[in-house]
Amino acid sequence: MTNADPAAGAESTSPAAAALERVVAPVISVADGTIAYANRAARDAFGIDTESGPRDPATLASWPSLEAAIEETVVGTVRTVPLEDDRYDARVHRDEDGVTIVFESTARTDAEPDAAAAFDAGAEQSADADDSAPASPPATDRTVKERALEEAPVGITISDPDREDNPLVYVNDAYQEMTGYSYDDVVGRNCRFLQGEDSDPAAIAEMAAAIDEDRPVTVELKNYRKDGTEFWNEVTIAPVRNDAGEVTNYVGFQNDITARKEAERALERRTEELEYVLDRVEGLVRDVTASVAGSTDRGELEAAVCERIADEPAYEGVWIGERNPATGTIDVRTNAGTSVVDDSISADGDHPAAAALSSDGVSVGTVDGATLAAFPLQYNEIEYGVLTVRLADGTDVDERESAILSALARAIASGINARETSRMLATDAVVAVEFEVRDRRVAPVALSADADCRLEYRRSVHRTGGTRNGDGQERTTSLFTATGASAAELTDAAAALPNVDCRIVVERDEECLIELERDDDLVGWLSERGVRTHAIESEDGSATVTLEIPRSANVRSIVESLEDRYEGTDVRSFQQRDRGGDTRQEFAGRLEDDLTERQLDALRRAYLGGYFEWPRPTTGEELAQSMDVSRPTFHEHLRTAEAKLCRAFFDDAADANESA
Repeated sequence: MTNADPAAGAESTSPAAAALERVVAPVISVADGTIAYANRAARDAFGIDTESGPRDPATLASWPSLEAAIEETVVGTVRTVPLEDDRYDARVHRDEDGVTIVFESTARTDAEPDAAAAFDAGAEQSADADDSAPASPPATDRTVKERALEEAPVGITISDPDREDNPLVYVNDAYQEMTGYSYDDVVGRNCRFLQGEDSDPAAIAEMAAAIDEDRPVTVELKNYRKDGTEFWNEVTIAPVRNDAGEVTNYVGFQNDITARKEAERALERRTEELEYVLDRVEGLVRDVTASVAGSTDRGELEAAVCERIADEPAYEGVWIGERNPATGTIDVRTNAGTSVVDDSISADGDHPAAAALSSDGVSVGTVDGATLAAFPLQYNEIEYGVLTVRLADGTDVDERESAILSALARAIASGINARETSRMLATDAVVAVEFEVRDRRVAPVALSADADCRLEYRRSVHRTGGTRNGDGQERTTSLFTATGASAAELTDAAAALPNVDCRIVVERDEECLIELERDDDLVGWLSERGVRTHAIESEDGSATVTLEIPRSANVRSIVESLEDRYEGTDVRSFQQRDRGGDTRQEFAGRLEDDLTERQLDALRRAYLGGYFEWPRPTTGEELAQSMDVSRPTFHEHLRTAEAKLCRAFFDDAADANESA
């Protein structure tokens, strides 16, 4: 509200002003940084002298708390503020022009447990009033009071219980603006005309009971404006008594709390949705993970996953498909529920499944009136197909839903990879692929160019714990024989390469055995995809690489990923063949033929006698005596046998350079 003009002419005291003067709760209005109005209770409680004009609110002991609350209160809303003054709490009602503050007594009776403001009888009030106060306020004081009511930021009503049906006899401007009803529309009518079909019967009954018992009450209920629109109304009703303690009127404060109620309802909905999603996600992810872990082969895994996803109320059906390079279509491998499946889905068309495979991302579309969402099944850049779900009516693919299904797709692809890799390693039917690579990110390519040498791959090992930088990641270390460069030239050239470690294992006159390690390791990347590196020969910045890929694998996808990953990669040949190598019995037989009787006897006695254990239960001297030979002779036979064993195991022809 705005400041009242102290110079305004005298006006007779209106019923509204008189009612506010009878309110036991202190009420003040603040505008433009001054106290523009204070009722009698406020003047008595805080010693406010309104006859001398507007007053600085900083004189109130609780003003710092009130001032902070006013700043935090949104225009058009109300806030309850605890005060340092242990007699009162305060309700701050704020509009664009000012603030009305109602001070609530903290010493409420049992009959008034939850009242928003404590209104009471006038006998005690009159006794406590200042006897020197004038019987009739000055004209300027009456003008301020009346303008305070008219311009208060909350709706104020006064009803007359002596008339039939307790009709309204006064409403202020804020009430008319809030409800859309004019003064003439409402005066003479009971306030229940604001109620409608969604107004809470319990709140209405609570107000009626309070009026019957002549006590104040505050409720929140849905009301209806003149144009029929709904709004949430915080209604405070309290009796006004005369000096004899008789109820003469009821005063009502109305505050539009629609924004707060909508925010509360929105928060409740979001909380309910979040709880539902968390329960659903937890169960779905747990069950899908269990299906992935418990399946023995890819077909069983896919069937179990589809059945579990189709059980979700949000989805009507689900299927998993795979690209068919021969026909250029997407073939359905398994499905569950009510799925929209077209037998002739083009892998290059606009079907969501095709779009997901081509974009490597989520794709949503409509097919035959049904909403489909498709998610690529990829692991380590290898394509294993596409997961497509048919959404139930009313279900949207929002960011949350997309994240859930994308996570499931990754889990499914990881499980398929594990099953396929296991199957690949067990098969002897392979496709030998030879290609040339010139990308310097491949360590032997860069080193052969910079050190002007020839590198030939021997084998690799995987290490966990981080051999470099101590980062705890699994790394692949590869052994190469290097010719055409000295050990110093090799280490100097490797030191100049980013993220490459080169260690000299053995240095000979014409060649070196070196160990190469790099973050972006070709052999390690291939091994993660179930691919065996058969040979790498690198010279002059170019490497010829031969791989063995099981025929059951998605050879096309692996080769395409390799070409995309390393620039300058050209495939030279494909050849189907059976993986070579001895069986365990063949290997043992061949080694036994290669060893002399004495060498085999020394090796067998040393192994069975625990000579390779620590601490040794037997000595070389004791083993030599058991063979009836000297100790040096025994050790010569043993070392020769060990050398032949190592040669047989690590020989390239027999072992085909299998990567660990």
